[in-house]
Amino acid sequence: MAKYKAYPEYKDSGVEWLGAIPRHWELSKLRYNFAFGKGLTITKENLRDEGIPCINYGEVHSKYGFEVDPRVHSLKCVDEKYLKDNGNSLLLNGDIVFADTSEDLDGSGNFTQLISDARVFAGYHTIISRPLRRDSARFYAYLLDCQELRTQVRTAVKGVKVFSVTQAILRNLSIWLPSEKEQNSIAAFLDHETAKIDILIEKQQQLIELLKEKSQAVISHAVTKGLNPDVPMKDSSVEWLGEVPEHWDVIRLKYLISTFEQGWSPQCDARLAEENEYGVLKVGCVNSGKFNPLEHKALPSNLEPQRQYLLKQNDLLISRANTKELVGSSAVVDKNYDNLILCDKLYRIKFRPSVSPYFISEYLRTPFVRKQIELSASGASHSMQNIGQDTIKELVVALPPENEVQLLIEFMQKEINAFNTLTDLSHLQIALLQERRTALISASVTGKIDVRDWVAPDTSEFEESEEATA
Repeated sequence: MAKYKAYPEYKDSGVEWLGAIPRHWELSKLRYNFAFGKGLTITKENLRDEGIPCINYGEVHSKYGFEVDPRVHSLKCVDEKYLKDNGNSLLLNGDIVFADTSEDLDGSGNFTQLISDARVFAGYHTIISRPLRRDSARFYAYLLDCQELRTQVRTAVKGVKVFSVTQAILRNLSIWLPSEKEQNSIAAFLDHETAKIDILIEKQQQLIELLKEKSQAVISHAVTKGLNPDVPMKDSSVEWLGEVPEHWDVIRLKYLISTFEQGWSPQCDARLAEENEYGVLKVGCVNSGKFNPLEHKALPSNLEPQRQYLLKQNDLLISRANTKELVGSSAVVDKNYDNLILCDKLYRIKFRPSVSPYFISEYLRTPFVRKQIELSASGASHSMQNIGQDTIKELVVALPPENEVQLLIEFMQKEINAFNTLTDLSHLQIALLQERRTALISASVTGKIDVRDWVAPDTSEFEESEEATA
């Protein structure tokens, strides 16, 4: 923040976690600046694809974050019949919608601001906060997003597994306010500066997706076509597989398997197992394609562990029940685990000694195999799908000779490591940009920097800056 000047005079705010604020700023409470309301008393079952858009706590937590616009963002809807008796749950442009619960402390105080004049409802598990001074709505959003304000919320919420934010907590939050003119200057400055940061973050996210697609294409080609472009090819007789190297076997997976089993389903504690305890895997342990042993829950001490389900090195795990996008995800167990147990939402496959579980796992992740799995999945809910054992067993595999498999594995590991290095750099850039965004908001709305004289650069200057960073 060195390039920005400070205010000429400060005073002690009297608030330990806030420190000094500009001398002419005033302290207040959120209840003197907002009116509060409640979102619709509905559940997911009341949502549909058409009707009046609705902002539920899920959109606040995981989808759109700081701001939402139904013209840009996809929102579930409710029937127009809710207009008759629920007009108080309709939002105005600039209204702020808080999620009233969070599964972790850091998510407490998450909100989104409506930036549209469209008819939109606040939905289930939400609190509506309406700025009394509408011209200050954007400043309030940045103020509520700063770390100093979020610290207050996290200190006030109560909970263990679920953390609740109430209207009483919000009403009692201490805030600090410059003049209305100054509020508008700060909001305009942050709109401009955070937009630039958001563009850079979006570019890094696009790069991550491109790297992911490129990595997948390289791996898919390796496990179906091999590394030698001049090798003779043959028709696999499988439409979605196409041609494969002439010397490879085309075989159903069931003929390569020695053991195929489903895990155990005890009632577990919602915590990680301690050193002397057993843990039961969660289905998410395979979601990334790399086995994650920390995705588990502790087995209560009063339950006898089913040790036949302990994990062994080279076990191939496949998710039996998961979302449509993740059902059938696979990963190979990296070592023997004396305290981790297979859960019933996972299949475990052991192969004949000559078959590489790592090669099969990469094969199962290819887009055309994923397509076959998704087509075979079933379930009452789109969000939770299941695949039967036969879906996996009947998949056709293009299998190279054993010596060639090892060469392919070494090649894939090298390629994956290279792509992962580039992806990690992009994630680091995103983290640094997000830190910069957070710091800039906090510095502006707490008066650590003075932006009263800031003037937005003209459009051409902004475009030149963006081209230079592209």
